[in-house]
Amino acid sequence: AMEYERNKALLLELQRAAGTGNDHCADCGDPDPEWASYKLGIFICLNCSGIHRNLPEVSRVKSIRLDFWESNLIEFMRNHGNLWAKAKFEAKVPPYYYIPKSRDCMVLRQQWIRAKYERGEFLDTQVCQDPCSAGSREGCLWKLATGRRQFQKRQFLLSAREGVMKYYSKESKGPKAVISIETLNAMFQVEKIGHSHGLQITYITDGQTRNLFVYHESGKEIVDWFNAIRAARYHYLKTTFPNVPEPELIPRITRNFAKEGYMEKTGPKQKEAFKVRWFCLDSEERKLIYFKNPLDARAQGQVFIGRKDEGYEVRDDLPQKVWAKKKKPMITLVTPVREFVFICDSDWKQREWMDALNRVITQ
Repeated sequence: AMEYERNKALLLELQRAAGTGNDHCADCGDPDPEWASYKLGIFICLNCSGIHRNLPEVSRVKSIRLDFWESNLIEFMRNHGNLWAKAKFEAKVPPYYYIPKSRDCMVLRQQWIRAKYERGEFLDTQVCQDPCSAGSREGCLWKLATGRRQFQKRQFLLSAREGVMKYYSKESKGPKAVISIETLNAMFQVEKIGHSHGLQITYITDGQTRNLFVYHESGKEIVDWFNAIRAARYHYLKTTFPNVPEPELIPRITRNFAKEGYMEKTGPKQKEAFKVRWFCLDSEERKLIYFKNPLDARAQGQVFIGRKDEGYEVRDDLPQKVWAKKKKPMITLVTPVREFVFICDSDWKQREWMDALNRVITQ
């Protein structure tokens, strides 16, 4: 019992020790990790420990508070630690590779951990891949058919050198779509697509946002596609904006929507009936895009959101002369051209949308 308590105290001391990186999860960065891999010598959070548990060949985990730790394991942890592991297992992470956080979906976190410790993809011995070749990929993905609620196998081709992504249907001789990497974006949308490997690809054609919803049965394959798109985008940004510093380029490679969800909207005359629409707020492009359904390929419209000093504003009331039958929380988005009126389901949804829109207006 004395050894148990003494070793637990030593372990907690190691977890808090300055200059070790042990006070945050080695894999997702969450603060105060309560678990550790005694095979790798790292401190990790509960969620990441679940992924490590499935990799017994490379990692073995224990709770730092609840499990018994032998003295030799304490010594091993002391001689290793999170910063040591980072220097070894993350020595050659490419700048375009997406490093997931705790809020990211399971497949991203899983493949990051496997890539590091199981496959050794970022060890010092590895050759760093040039973003142009890393941004070139060919293979099949399951794509949601337009207008139908079923997925069909489609051939995809990504070429950073040509600056395009293409996909082919069985019937067409040429590509079904040729997408410029300039407007290409990708984000994981597990809940929306209803698949643990669901990826949403967006792009602009004729000034309108288009969606492709895809997945692959293999977690590694879909994450490799995601990082290939990021490599192609990184190559495009580096080539197009050679003088922009890297810390400014990296956040622009791909992005998630700042907020998504249902609201009701009325037409430009503000006398039309309110209709339910699915809204996506793209803060990077300063656009509020709306669709009839969350899985629609084509947007019905979009609203550009400028800055406050350009006459943009968000209010929680109705414009004068506008009347709504429903006594529900309202939002008025004021632009120099017109006022857009939305109805929310609840007060907290209204607050969330207003906060998200205000962040874009003030940025």
